[in-house]
Amino acid sequence: MKIPYSEPGSSRKNKTGWSEKIPVISEKCIGCKQCYFHCPEWCIEMINNKASVDVDYCKGCGICESVCPVKAIEMKDRKR
Repeated sequence: MKIPYSEPGSSRKNKTGWSEKIPVISEKCIGCKQCYFHCPEWCIEMINNKASVDVDYCKGCGICESVCPVKAIEMKDRKR
């Protein structure tokens, strides 16, 4: 029996974001990349020197919120 999405490089097909809270990044983001470097799931990317979160894979750990030096990230309820 073949396991769905088990071939190499298939992790992008397995959406793993399951938490009730997700990080929301405000306009206060200064592009310091602290959230990017600390995210254990690599769900944050930098677009035009601002952080952006891929909520399809974010586990809602809140590390990004805790390391943001300007408090530009707030954990909020996921809209379902």
